[in-house]
Amino acid sequence: MAKAGEVWMIDLGMIAKVRPCLLLTDYPADDELALVTVLPHTTALRGQRWELALPKSFLKPGAFHLQQVQSVSVSRLERRLGAVTVEEWTAVQNRLADFLGL
Repeated sequence: MAKAGEVWMIDLGMIAKVRPCLLLTDYPADDELALVTVLPHTTALRGQRWELALPKSFLKPGAFHLQQVQSVSVSRLERRLGAVTVEEWTAVQNRLADFLGL
């Protein structure tokens, strides 16, 4: 099952297409909505402060965009690409906290 910190190819819909996304939540329990919250990866960088680059061998050069946090149905998860390290996961959490003002 999918876990937070993993990167999956996810169908984000016709306009957003299928792209790598970092899972921010674990696969839901049976009594929860069948959703995971994700952070999409983009190769169209704009040099904004909310772009978080995490170079990985399984990703094209780019960044995860913190302004695009979204929840998607687990049925849209296509395949696991890999995972981030503990240090990278901590960086994601810290940057998300900054973005959300937590």
